[in-house]
Amino acid sequence: MKKVKIHCHYCGAKAVLRPSEAVHQNRARPGQYLYVCARFPQCNAYVGAHEGTLLPMGTLANRNLRNKRILAHRAFNRLWESGTMKKWQAYKWMQAKFGLNHDQAHIAMFSELRCDQLIAECDKAAMKMRLTA
Repeated sequence: MKKVKIHCHYCGAKAVLRPSEAVHQNRARPGQYLYVCARFPQCNAYVGAHEGTLLPMGTLANRNLRNKRILAHRAFNRLWESGTMKKWQAYKWMQAKFGLNHDQAHIAMFSELRCDQLIAECDKAAMKMRLTA
């Protein structure tokens, strides 16, 4: 397992790997881990870890950014869940729209601004798809 060093870009503290129960007492999944800011809960930044590798799924996010990412995922997922494009096509669309490569095209790495931009572009694309259907 590869060791990673993550620092919180909000407060500068080191992030530590913890079972998800440390943050989500009632909603935790067994075997799920998070990278949590060492100053949690004063600094409430964390990010999920991939099962198996325990590599971070993205960057640490505070409550506001986590909520933006959730909204961005919902908007993005509507593009391919509607059946108008396949999931891989939606990712290619996002990469082209924002000039991202494969490694950068992960909502878990997006800022609040990029999330807002993605939501707006997904809404435009969904509207266009409805008009042409």
